[in-house]
Amino acid sequence: MIRLNNIKLKLGYNDNDIKNAVLKELRIDRKCVDSVSLFRRSIDARHKNDIHYIATIDVKISSDENRVLSKAKNKNAVAVKEYRYELPYKNDLNQRPVVVGFGPAGMFAALILAQAGQRPIVIERGDKVEVRTEKVENFWNNAVLDTTSNVQFGEGGAGTFSDGKLNTGTKDSRSRNVLIEFVNHGAPKEILYNAKPHIGTDKLRETVKNIREDIIKLGGEVYFNTKLVGINHADGKVISVIVESGNSKKIIETDNVVLAIGHSARDTFEMLNDMHLMMEQKPFAIGARIEHLQENINKAQYGSFYKSEHLGAADYKMNIKSQSGRGVFTFCMCPGGFVVASQSEENTVVTNGMSNFDRSNVNSNAALLVNINPKDFGSDDVLAGVELQRSIERKAFLCGGEDYCAPVQRVGDFLKQKKSDKLGEVIPTYKPGFKFALTDEYLPHYITDAMREGIIAMDRKLHGFAHPDAVLTGPETRSSSPVRITRDESLQSISLKGLYPCGEGAGYAGGIISAAVDGIKCAEQILLNA
Repeated sequence: MIRLNNIKLKLGYNDNDIKNAVLKELRIDRKCVDSVSLFRRSIDARHKNDIHYIATIDVKISSDENRVLSKAKNKNAVAVKEYRYELPYKNDLNQRPVVVGFGPAGMFAALILAQAGQRPIVIERGDKVEVRTEKVENFWNNAVLDTTSNVQFGEGGAGTFSDGKLNTGTKDSRSRNVLIEFVNHGAPKEILYNAKPHIGTDKLRETVKNIREDIIKLGGEVYFNTKLVGINHADGKVISVIVESGNSKKIIETDNVVLAIGHSARDTFEMLNDMHLMMEQKPFAIGARIEHLQENINKAQYGSFYKSEHLGAADYKMNIKSQSGRGVFTFCMCPGGFVVASQSEENTVVTNGMSNFDRSNVNSNAALLVNINPKDFGSDDVLAGVELQRSIERKAFLCGGEDYCAPVQRVGDFLKQKKSDKLGEVIPTYKPGFKFALTDEYLPHYITDAMREGIIAMDRKLHGFAHPDAVLTGPETRSSSPVRITRDESLQSISLKGLYPCGEGAGYAGGIISAAVDGIKCAEQILLNA
């Protein structure tokens, strides 16, 4: 197969335009081309009077590839092999492996183990996605929080109620397999080639359900409303896990456990700490959600093309270094999306962002975050970062009126350190509701000072970012795990053989793709170590 890079395509291109570009670049006859397909596509909006796509195109031909490449003399054309994921050697395990948590890391660990014929047992503290969705919407609409099944806990993990963003910084080839599996289970095919792929929360829910059903068809079992409460071990090795469902407990014998608990399983962190499992404090970030009119973001990014039906909702990603030395950055930008209530504990407020696949809401939002380090935690306790998160979330609950409403502030007022008393053109999308409050009331000043500096600096990069009517809704405290469960080169816990700390909750991933890749890697190690 030949891969063509850096191919310019106009907005509104069609299949014939792609084929004509291939014929021109390779200087071959149309009848020699068996098939063409997009491998990657990104928007080039550097020049607002000439916005177009830059594409990478895969070409299968009936002629000799080396001869065609030699004749074309095109530096953008190379021979490549089509990607195929291959399972490692399928060693038979002594016992069925247990996967704890059914977010992206646990889901893909279980899928690989099931495909390898190892019939994994999955336990998930929350509900299956159909029931979970009902409970989440009940919380948003009626402020009735289920602490075991919410935006953080349940099938699909926290990413199920997000934008379903699949872009990642990882160069691991397994990320391609993750995209392929998502498409095989119902995700839009365009995620295979878009430079910034997203599924959208509406389509992601059906996709994760299909993955679950496939795992079960392959001999796996998935138990919802079931929580890990203990790990039994002997001679430094796992021998079984203790799980709790309702008022009953049971022991599952196993010698391999994938611990994919997510970044919000605070009670599980406490249980592991009581076991003296090796963990360490980890840097993370805290801030708030910033919300703008999507139309204004489109204008800033696309200029006169902002209404083009081919471009969709514009996004952004920015970062600066504050005078204090702290990094300030935007994260998890949700074009045409919503700010959503993401609490998992009572009497707290937590925010996140979410978009449906069409990204058609009037507002856009992103987390505006500030890096914090263990020295900010105020304690050497390994769970001090958790306590910092919790203290901020409880302060926000008080600022919001103690009914799960979120504290909000107009950006113009935030920059002046003035409490808002009215809204402008941006109406907050957070449910159950909001209350005006000073962001400085619930976030430490070292965070809010850096956020103010960041907003002003980012406005120079993206005109309108500091619009006075933009809205801050907070806090955003769950961007990543505040702890890392340390593991060795075989991906097993340093403290306990047979235990594989995995994904975001263990401190080894930061998003759907990287978590899923880590799940695959842990599954591979289980098979290789058998």
